[in-house]
Amino acid sequence: MIATSLLSESLGQQAVLALLTEVSASPKPGLVDRFNRGAHKDMDFFTFMSSAAALSAYFERCTKVGGSFHGEDLRVLFANLRPLGQEAEQAMFAATGGVNTHKGLIFSLGIICAAAAYCCTTQAAASRLDEQVICETIAQMTKGLCASELASLKKSTGLTVGERLYKEWGMTGIRGEVEAGFPTVRAYALPVYRELKSSQRYHVNDICVQTLLQLMVVNEDTNVVGRHDREMLTYVQQYAKQVLEAGGILSERGVAMIHQMNDDFVQKNVSPGGSADLLAVTIMLENLCLAPPAI
Repeated sequence: MIATSLLSESLGQQAVLALLTEVSASPKPGLVDRFNRGAHKDMDFFTFMSSAAALSAYFERCTKVGGSFHGEDLRVLFANLRPLGQEAEQAMFAATGGVNTHKGLIFSLGIICAAAAYCCTTQAAASRLDEQVICETIAQMTKGLCASELASLKKSTGLTVGERLYKEWGMTGIRGEVEAGFPTVRAYALPVYRELKSSQRYHVNDICVQTLLQLMVVNEDTNVVGRHDREMLTYVQQYAKQVLEAGGILSERGVAMIHQMNDDFVQKNVSPGGSADLLAVTIMLENLCLAPPAI
């Protein structure tokens, strides 16, 4: 068994590292990075720094909740995280002056922290911690989430962006991704990330940007559709595919195309923020599997 304080500190640090690595990767078309603020007028790189710092205690709390859970129904564990997430959102808004920098990752990484802690403190997972074990646990934790929060939705006014997109397009967004155990991350992002990393030829910055481009090709990004429509999502996916075919950030032509894409996205007010969130999830899962907490 792992000492709860050490586990909380370790997993909490990994979550914050994922936030910082994601925003630091540059250039990211339409997104906040070290070079510019992308299609966002109300935030920049330093806004994300403040937000990440404010969330560190939240991730540790999620870990403690997951590591101390002993019930049979993992949906109860998920329910126990809800009030922590609401408090974390308030901490984020206080740190950023009311700007939503990390709402999606408060949800995703908080669940990963709790699930990983639960896996680490159960005998069945004591000798093995990988994305399949963690994501299967997450799927159990969030079973029925889309049905309860989207499919059964009765109201027609005052909808959140996620609720509106489900009503209009049937898009489940991050809820669907989480309930299915992050299939887009496991099938597309992690293989690219790991292949590039194993070659030992590329800097972590380039690995992250290349992985982001792959996610942009396949992800049903509700951030893009929420600002525009499904036609814009198709445009983003096809554009990212063209950049990857040109080599992405790993080629001179691809780099030039990425900068052109950023200019285009800024002009069109396009932000593939859902894909950026999945990049952070990818980084978190890879780091946990690479160097899991010692048991």
